[in-house]
Amino acid sequence: MQNSRARAATAAGFLTQGLILLSLTTRLPDFQDKWHLSDVKLSLVLLMMILLAGVGSVVAETLAKRRDSATLLRSGLLLIAVAVPLLCLAPTTAVYVAGMAGYGIGLGVVDASTNMQAVALEHRYGRPILPSFHGAWTLGGVIGALIGLATAESSLQVSAVVGIVPLVVAFGPFLPRDHGPTELPTEVAVPWRPIILVGIAMVLFYMVDTGVQTWGPLFLDHTFTTPERYVALSALAYLLASGAVRIAGDWLVSRLGVVVILRVGALIGTAGLAVVVFSPTWQVAVLGFAVLGAGVAVVAPLSFSAAARIAGASEGGVEFEPAVRQARVDAVIARFNQFNYVGALLGSVMTGLVGQDSLRIGFAVPMILVLGIIPLAPAFAPKIVAAVSAPRPSAS
Repeated sequence: MQNSRARAATAAGFLTQGLILLSLTTRLPDFQDKWHLSDVKLSLVLLMMILLAGVGSVVAETLAKRRDSATLLRSGLLLIAVAVPLLCLAPTTAVYVAGMAGYGIGLGVVDASTNMQAVALEHRYGRPILPSFHGAWTLGGVIGALIGLATAESSLQVSAVVGIVPLVVAFGPFLPRDHGPTELPTEVAVPWRPIILVGIAMVLFYMVDTGVQTWGPLFLDHTFTTPERYVALSALAYLLASGAVRIAGDWLVSRLGVVVILRVGALIGTAGLAVVVFSPTWQVAVLGFAVLGAGVAVVAPLSFSAAARIAGASEGGVEFEPAVRQARVDAVIARFNQFNYVGALLGSVMTGLVGQDSLRIGFAVPMILVLGIIPLAPAFAPKIVAAVSAPRPSAS
């Protein structure tokens, strides 16, 4: 019963994260107009938010050695619940920027701690469940995008209402850490090489993911004579296809295996981007974005799952005590989450710079790079080798 309630609460945390992010990003043009921000200044505000999200993830990594992920998740959600109304109701540009800064830190803490909760629950269930958690994020993103579209003609103050969602979810029955020591007493040998290989694949995913959500609408707008009300379909088609595959992802991974899923998905993703790059009409481009979403949907959840499995492997054939294992995995997951922001920076910056003359060229680069997931796929299902370079942590 505890596991199922914690699973529902964690899924709500993922959904909240996606809902808040997309409900805000769909209204970025309104924020830009209200505060008279140039494209450069708005880009700098977004860069600040991403960098502070990285800081929030580092803070989560540090605190994970002393506090359980349930406490961290509640704290991050409460911070977002304060920051969102602040940036929506801001009376001055400085207050808006401060609200975005607070949201960025909360974003990083929640990103890290939701995945800590998810991998802990997956370990308890003993089967793949990470894809469905990330499917909840995608569902939240779709809801957030629809909220943004529905309130497009309303004042920005209306968007402050979404701050109620993280406030409510913060009091959910999240999974507490197992009884035992709550702090890692000694440094332990973490096999970073295989974790880094998995992290590179996650960078490639978030490069594509952020590129689509940032530049997809502009691709439709600049490349074709797309009606303005339809330019958001690039991101919406991508999210809907991605969400469908993620919801089915638990079953697909159990039946076909992680390596096959990733390799086939990379090929499908490349095909989807090829459709986008060579699309003759905006309708065909939207179809390409949907195919792309279906292809790369499960890379991120499987990345966190693999990193947790590697970090939590036994040392010298001796299993960690539950609390020590969970503290160790939590700290690694928070650090691993940094790959998310590396990919986000590449996707938002590189696609635009390379495609400054033509976004077809901008999307041609990730079309090739996403194939890098194919040789990296075996790192997601490693044969764990016992680490012996550091002493096994004691329970005292």
